[in-house]
Amino acid sequence: MKQQIQRTEEEWRKILTPEQYYVLRAKGTERPFRNEFDDHFAEGLYSCAACGEELFSSETKFQSGCGWPAFYAAMAGENVNLYEDYSHGMTRTEVTCAGCGSHLGHVFDDAPSTPTGQRYCINSVSLKFTPAEEGSAY
Repeated sequence: MKQQIQRTEEEWRKILTPEQYYVLRAKGTERPFRNEFDDHFAEGLYSCAACGEELFSSETKFQSGCGWPAFYAAMAGENVNLYEDYSHGMTRTEVTCAGCGSHLGHVFDDAPSTPTGQRYCINSVSLKFTPAEEGSAY
C-alpha cells in the first residue's frame, strides 16, 4: 500500500470546500444528476480533488445512467483502495484514494457491457479534471 498523506481534520477543512469535505472526509454523497462530471466526456484525466492522485482516465468513462460519473476501471490499481462497506443497511465496496484515504464513491459489478463488468460510481466533487493535451493519448 502507498503511504497516505496525513492531515488533521482541521487541515482538511481548510483545504476543501464544505461539499468536498462532506464527501471526501465524512463519506457523504452528492446529489445524482446534478454534478459536474456525470455528463462530461472530454478526453483527459480525473484526479483526487484532495491530493491530486491520478485516479481515472476518460478512456474508461461511460454513461451508466446512475447520476454520477462512472468508470469501468481505475487508471492504476494501486491508486485506489477498495473496502467492504456495510453502512446504510447495504453491502457495497467503497472506493478510496490511495494517496490520502479520501472517500470517492463505490464500485459495483453491474456493468456487463463494459470490458471489466464493473461500474466505479464516483462523486464529481471528489474529482479534479485535467484535459488531454492535443496529440496525447488517454
